[in-house]
Amino acid sequence: MLRQRLRARTSSLSVIGRVLLVALALLLTWYGLMLALLALKLSPDAVNAISGYRTVFDALAGLRSGDVTSTARIVAAVAGVLAFLVFGYLALKEIPRPYLARSSIELSSDARGAVVVEPRVVERAAEAAALGHDGVTAASGRLGDDIVLAVTVSRARGLRKTLDEVSDAAVAALAQHDLPATPVRVKLTGFDRKTKRELD
Repeated sequence: MLRQRLRARTSSLSVIGRVLLVALALLLTWYGLMLALLALKLSPDAVNAISGYRTVFDALAGLRSGDVTSTARIVAAVAGVLAFLVFGYLALKEIPRPYLARSSIELSSDARGAVVVEPRVVERAAEAAALGHDGVTAASGRLGDDIVLAVTVSRARGLRKTLDEVSDAAVAALAQHDLPATPVRVKLTGFDRKTKRELD
């Protein structure tokens, strides 16, 4: 049975997200090390000289409500919203977007070379067989573990029979062209506009 490999698209912006993530990880590691030094009874003055943790803490602890002006609040709010949007967007870009990789199919090989076909050849053979049915007006195939053949039909009557005949015709076309035997699933995706009244 044919199998398709799964690949993931990655955005170029994901590099920025990873750089920021590494920077945050290094910062947390650094201050985790400072905490460990304090736990080991190293002089707080020495640790503060290295990291400035106490200086920053004292500056923030010394803030009073009067020190924060309306302008500072507005700036902080705008900066917070912008940071949320930027970091949120970068986080979305980190999410992998998998897709089915399309690769060539090797039919046979020997010392002189190999016979290879593209996936589109298999899909096109199935589509052509489907379009050969007088009840089908459009067909589109997608090769995976099987062939999913999406068809549009011109009439609603005898729909089950039409879909079965299309499936049989696609399988026969693959065998006729010596292509790999692949299960065919036929999926109805629409009716021709001229026949909408037939559904009423």
